[in-house]
Amino acid sequence: MTHEDADIHIRTEGRAGRITLNRPGALNALTWEMSLAIEAALDDWRDDAAVELLIIDAAGDKAFCAGGDIAELYRTGRAGDYGYGRRFWSDEYRMNAKIFEFPKPVVSLMQGFVMGGGVGVGCHASHRIVDPGAQIAMPECGIGLVPDVGGSLLLARAPGRAGEYLGVTATRMSAGDAVFAGFADGCLPRDAWPDMVAELCESGRIDAAERPCKEAPPTSELSTLMDDITTHFGGETLGDILRSLRADDGAFAAAALKQMGRNAPLSMGCAIEMIHRLRGPSAEIRRALDLEYRFTFRAMEHGDFLEGIRAAIIDKDRDPHWKHDLHDLPDTAVSRMLMPLGEDALDLEEETR
Repeated sequence: MTHEDADIHIRTEGRAGRITLNRPGALNALTWEMSLAIEAALDDWRDDAAVELLIIDAAGDKAFCAGGDIAELYRTGRAGDYGYGRRFWSDEYRMNAKIFEFPKPVVSLMQGFVMGGGVGVGCHASHRIVDPGAQIAMPECGIGLVPDVGGSLLLARAPGRAGEYLGVTATRMSAGDAVFAGFADGCLPRDAWPDMVAELCESGRIDAAERPCKEAPPTSELSTLMDDITTHFGGETLGDILRSLRADDGAFAAAALKQMGRNAPLSMGCAIEMIHRLRGPSAEIRRALDLEYRFTFRAMEHGDFLEGIRAAIIDKDRDPHWKHDLHDLPDTAVSRMLMPLGEDALDLEEETR
């Protein structure tokens, strides 16, 4: 199959199915149409014997994918149309699950910014290669969402309490941090990518992508912070974490409090709860996406999403007025956002358009 438009280039080369995000001027932000095109390719290639592996990459130098294209979500939500966002997220999450569960090797090559929706495309591959200059983050709490697109599962699987820390501070991970935290498998300079891609396409074997995953990754600053993270981010609730940080006059605690002070309290409280629920052997991608969708389904009507987008993207005043005070987030508010949706629950089997 071949699918090419201005935003995404889908084709086969040799024995490989290739997906290239192609909006470099928009940092390859993921549109609804791009999500559906990726899903269609996955469906076509799943049982195609001529396609032995997949390669997902992106055009440009600045970003693999810096997130979802949220302008239309804001416009429709402000108009009272919550259905558009719910359908967008439902379709995007179904695509995320298909990448995660794809029965053939999937290689992702990630450069520059990899954030939010980009994590959902690149970080569920079986072989995740980052450039040394990559910066990976889940910054959703800053716009009134929670780490989604399956990112909550990655956070729950991160070492120790690194997931809670990364989720509520939106800290950007370096290439070495991403390997340490489980968001990537290996690091390879971009000038070596073309040869690796050529070998993958020609051979249909995954060997070329496994080699960088076996090499020592770059150093990780995140790994040096684990004692502080363990000390402060092990609490049951957001309030527990905040109290621990406020009782510490050190530089780590001060920096963490500053980062968290920018983010939506409701989002952070729910992110902590979701990571806790997903930690352990029973967690898998569909459970994570179901939990995430409970929040995003309600995010416009009952959460801080529209205010978060207004402050960050529309008015750019960086002064969001969140529904809850950082010092006084009721447990019931978290529970309400994560309650089961009943007949509105995420359905990963069918397109919602």
